[in-house]
Amino acid sequence: MKDTLVAIIGAVVGGILGYYAFFWVASQGYYGLIIPGGLLGLGAATGRTRSTALPVAFGLAALALGLFTEWRFAPFKKDGGFAYFLMHIPDLKPVTLIMIAIGGGLGFWVPFRRSEPPKRSNISAP
Repeated sequence: MKDTLVAIIGAVVGGILGYYAFFWVASQGYYGLIIPGGLLGLGAATGRTRSTALPVAFGLAALALGLFTEWRFAPFKKDGGFAYFLMHIPDLKPVTLIMIAIGGGLGFWVPFRRSEPPKRSNISAP
């Protein structure tokens, strides 16, 4: 339980750092939309978990954070609302979608790779 809590707190801290790091990198003239999801995954990897569901949740959270970050960075001119943005995700540039997907993949893969296998029982079946 302690490691799960550490992983969740690490994911939150990593996601916040990734969000602000993206805007800092963008202010330097670069576009690093992989950063928010990637740092969320790195933060989540600070704790080990036995669950496979938790890395999946981290991956989905990394995808959501990538989409939210893109919306805050470059909302659509026609309508700046988040609901409109979500309805028009296919209208985003391919490089944007690829970077969001890679960030989501890192948000899943890094904590999943550090997860522990479930404990096996020493009781054998008859």
